[in-house]
Amino acid sequence: MTKNNKLLLPILATSLLVGGGIATYFLVIQPQKLAQLPLGANVIPTDALITVSVSTEPSKWQQLREFGTSQTQATLDNYLVELRDRFLTDNGYNYQKDIQPWIGKEVTLAVVSTEASPGAQAMVMVLPIAKPALAASLLSKPSPQGKTSDRVYKGSQIKATPNYSATVIDNRFLVVSDSPKATERAIDTYQAQNSLLKMPGFVEKFGEIAQENHFAQVYVNIPAAARLVNSDPKKLSPQLAGLQQSQGLATTINLQPEGIELKSISWLKPDSERVHLVQNNAGKMQQLLPAETLMMVSGGNLQQLWLDYLRSVKTNPLTPIPPENLRAGVKNTTGLDLDEDLLSWMDGEFSLAVIPATTKADASPNDFALTLAFMVQAKDADKAQKAFQEIDKVISSQYQFKVQETQVAGKPVVNWIAPYGTLAATHGWLDGNVAFFTIGAPLAEKIIPQPTVNLASTEQFQKAVPSKLSPNNGQFFLNINGTFKNLPLPQIIPNQQIVLEAVRSVGITTAVKDRRSIRYDIFMALNKAGNPKPLPSPINSPSVSPSQLP
Repeated sequence: MTKNNKLLLPILATSLLVGGGIATYFLVIQPQKLAQLPLGANVIPTDALITVSVSTEPSKWQQLREFGTSQTQATLDNYLVELRDRFLTDNGYNYQKDIQPWIGKEVTLAVVSTEASPGAQAMVMVLPIAKPALAASLLSKPSPQGKTSDRVYKGSQIKATPNYSATVIDNRFLVVSDSPKATERAIDTYQAQNSLLKMPGFVEKFGEIAQENHFAQVYVNIPAAARLVNSDPKKLSPQLAGLQQSQGLATTINLQPEGIELKSISWLKPDSERVHLVQNNAGKMQQLLPAETLMMVSGGNLQQLWLDYLRSVKTNPLTPIPPENLRAGVKNTTGLDLDEDLLSWMDGEFSLAVIPATTKADASPNDFALTLAFMVQAKDADKAQKAFQEIDKVISSQYQFKVQETQVAGKPVVNWIAPYGTLAATHGWLDGNVAFFTIGAPLAEKIIPQPTVNLASTEQFQKAVPSKLSPNNGQFFLNINGTFKNLPLPQIIPNQQIVLEAVRSVGITTAVKDRRSIRYDIFMALNKAGNPKPLPSPINSPSVSPSQLP
């Protein structure tokens, strides 16, 4: 599997950057709709693990390389050089000379099963042919590596070297693979018309997120991915077996003047027992938060989110926190039952936000720099108030906090004063039966009454958070400004600080489209490093300028 892991890496990385059968396909799908699908999809078999189609237009790659900082720019350039050398230079080819003259507008990479052994994976590259004569002449030339063999499989001539095998299918596609079996599968798939285009939902879902002039398209076969990571190829674990009800995840990636836009959709199998609750009730919480909010995540129904989380634990082995641990933590800290005393009345819209404190000249070392603010619309305000009263008793008796009742702009609130005299937390009510609870720097004066200059009204939020999914089921906003960058954040990804320097903000909007599909719109606003330098030339190969990059 070492070879398989190596070939998975570039495709998975590209997908991060850059997330019922159709029996009468050729009769009912219009040509313009075909143009919205990944080119070469009719050559990729239905069990492909992941498929990534990437533009070959030089101007798009130039635009991508301009984003970020000098450090992230160098990282991307090194990655592009690695891909170029692995797939072209090491095999004796030069993109500008041998590929660019005839290639179509995008190239498709896929990880497929070879069917040679259980779990064996191979990479297939599909290069659409814009000029058949030039592509044919490439295959007719002796391989730069010297050793080649030719054979015919089901009417298609296959040329093989020690590193790859290649064939031209129907004068439309040049198919290259690191496995002869995978090349044969591509021929079989095309001739039998049993490709990704026959995968339930593939054409329809890509049609929902189609964008003209896109940079890339990604498709992940969720059941196939689950089988690949399973330790026992003969039997799926109970957790991974649940993922077999999912069908796929499709993403269209677009380059915008200020950043990268992703439109994604996930869907279940047509006969899945599991279905989604079609409920899109979010959209108000960002109007209750102050303009300086650094981060916000919102949703339409916290109770339903918890139920979905409980269900996901059974199917997702990567679930970060077991529900039992959450329940035990709440019980040990407050004495309350998480499900019955709290979540039972939290069936409305909610938000969790991080807000910076107002800088004061006389601030003491004990003052908080941030506030963590939780808001939720309550179905049963009386039950919610009882829960807060119970927590107040525990905080006072067990933790020696002073529970202080006061008012802000005429509304009652409760403060928790720490033993050392600092205001540590506040809870109360906003209009519309919205309960709030804050920990950290004082915040009540910023949200009572409702702020006129709120988060939703800011240019930063409006530019970052996609708004076309309306109504929606939740949003996420992250403003990566100087305050955020200086926080003592846990290390989540490699080179995290370098990545944060490249990104200005991130916005996500989700919506449940129907009982079997969910939409996700994502936008990453990026800094710009300016015109990148030309990539270093391959050894013993002519220099390639940025304008000639794929």
